[in-house]
Amino acid sequence: MGKKGDKNIKDKGQNSAHHIEEDGDRTPEPHVCTGHFQTDFTELCRRNNMAVIPPVVPRAHRPPSPGPPEAQSKNEKGKGKEDKNKQPEPDPESVLEPVEPTPKSYTTKSKFEYFKPTVQVEQDHPDKQDTVTEVIVKGWKIDEAMMTVFKQCFVSMEKLHTINFWNCGLTGETLSLLASFLPQCLNTRNLILDGNPVKEENFHLLINTEEIPVQNLSLRHCSITDLGAENLGKALGTTQTANTKLLTLNLNGNRIGDTGGQALAKGLRMNRTLLSLSLAQNSIGDVGIRSLADVLSKFPLTHEEVVQRRKLISEQGAPDRKSPPPSRRGDNRPGSVRSSSHLGKDAKRDKTPKGKHTKGKEEKDDKKGKKEVPKKDSFTRSKVSLATICIVTTLVAEATKTATKAKDKKGKDKKGAQQVEAEPENMELMNPLMEPVENIKNELWIPGNRTLINLNLRGNKMTEKGLADLLMALQYQTTLVAFNKGAGTGLMRIAVDRNEFPVDCAACQKLVELMIPKDPFYVAPSSSPENESQADEDPPKKDAAADKKKK
Repeated sequence: MGKKGDKNIKDKGQNSAHHIEEDGDRTPEPHVCTGHFQTDFTELCRRNNMAVIPPVVPRAHRPPSPGPPEAQSKNEKGKGKEDKNKQPEPDPESVLEPVEPTPKSYTTKSKFEYFKPTVQVEQDHPDKQDTVTEVIVKGWKIDEAMMTVFKQCFVSMEKLHTINFWNCGLTGETLSLLASFLPQCLNTRNLILDGNPVKEENFHLLINTEEIPVQNLSLRHCSITDLGAENLGKALGTTQTANTKLLTLNLNGNRIGDTGGQALAKGLRMNRTLLSLSLAQNSIGDVGIRSLADVLSKFPLTHEEVVQRRKLISEQGAPDRKSPPPSRRGDNRPGSVRSSSHLGKDAKRDKTPKGKHTKGKEEKDDKKGKKEVPKKDSFTRSKVSLATICIVTTLVAEATKTATKAKDKKGKDKKGAQQVEAEPENMELMNPLMEPVENIKNELWIPGNRTLINLNLRGNKMTEKGLADLLMALQYQTTLVAFNKGAGTGLMRIAVDRNEFPVDCAACQKLVELMIPKDPFYVAPSSSPENESQADEDPPKKDAAADKKKK
C-alpha cells in the first residue's frame, strides 16, 4: 500500500509541474485600460519589458504669491507689540547659531533626479486618477514602443484635452502613429509638438482629416521648410475639401520661405475656420506677403475653382432632380408657374358641381397631353430654363432664411436643439465659392478671407513693398467688412515688427493707425490730470498770440 501511495504522489507532482510549465509558456492576456493613467501606463510598460519605466508625477506649480504688503505690515506691527509686552530672555544658542526656516518656494532633490525622464500630468482632482486632463513629456525620446503605450492609454482617457510632447525626438513613423489614434481621442483639443524636427515633415497628417478633433496645433522650432508648408497648406483647404476643426496654427521659428508662404495662402483661400496663424521668425519675403495680402482682400478664381463653383450651384439648385425617360416625357412634364389671376379662375371652377363637366374636361386634357408632346430641342430648352429658375429661387430662399434667422435671434430665445440644427446650414453658406462674384476683365473675383483675426509676421524678410501691399489689402478688407458685417470681422491683430523696413515709414504708421481701433486688447492711454490742466491752459496762449498778430 505504501508503494502505491508513493507512486500516486509522484504522478501528481509530475502533472502539477507539467501544468506550471504550460502556464508559463502561455502568453498573458492583453491589458484592458481602465482610464486610470498611472496604473495603465506602468502596467503596459512592464509588459513591454522596458528597462526604465518613467514615473507619473503631478506637474509642479508655482507657489502662491504672498499677501498684500499692507496686511503683512499690520501683522508685523501687532507681533512687535506683543513681543515688547512679553520681553523674553534671549537664549545664548539662538544668538550664536541662528536657525533659518526651510524654504517653501521649492523642494530639494537628490543629484540628477531632476533630469530623469518623467511623465507630468494635470488632474482636476489630485486624488482621482481618472481625471487626468493634460499629459506633458519634456526632454526624452519617445520611440514607437512608448508611442504604442500612449496610444492604449490615451484612447481610454475621457477628460484628456491636451497632449504636450516637447523635444521628444519624434520621427516620421511615430508622428504617423500619433495621427492614427488621434481620431479616437474625442476630447483632445490642444496638441503641442514644439522642438521636434522631422525629416519627412509629415505634420500635415495631424490635420488632414475631419475626424481629428485637434483645434490648436503648435509646431514651433520643428525645422519646417517649404515642403512641409506646402503639405500643411493643402491640409488647410483645397477646392474639394477644407479643414473645419483647426482654429489656431503656430509655426514660429521654422524655415518657411516665399514658396511656403504662397502655399499657406493658397490653403486660406478655401478655409473659413482658422482664426489665428503665427509665422514669426521665418524667411518669408515680399512674394509670400503679396500672396497673403491677396487672400485677405480679393482674388480671382482658377479654372478648377470655377468648375467646382458651377457644380455646387447645380447641386444646390436641383439636388435630387433627374431627367424623365424618353417614353414618359409627355406624362411627366413639369407644370408651368401660374399667376394669381389663373389661380383665382381655378378656384372658381372648383366650386362647380363634380358630376357635370369634370369628365369631359379630363378627357380633353388627356388628349392635349398626348398631342402636345414637345420635341427634343424644346424640351432641353425648357429643362435649362427650369434649372436656372430653381437656382435663383433657392438662392433667394436661403438669403431670406438667413435674414429671418437674424431677426428671430434678436426677438426670440430659441432652444438649444434648434440652434444645433441650424449650424450645418451656416457651414454650407460659409463656402467661399458660393459668395457673390465680381467679373473683372473676364475673370471671376470673390471676396477674400475675413475669418482670420490674428496674423503674426514678426521677424521675417518683408520690405516696404510687401508692407504697402499688406496695407492696401487691409484697407480694402475694412471697407468690405463695413458693408457686409455678417461675413466676418476681418483681421483684428497683426504683428509686422522686426522686418526689413524702418518702423518710422509712412506705410507702417498708417497700418498701426488702421489696426489700433480693431485690436480688442488695445487700451487707450488714460488722460492724467496734468494733461487735462495743460490742455485747459493751452487755448488762452493761442488767443494771446493771435491778439498780438492783430495789433
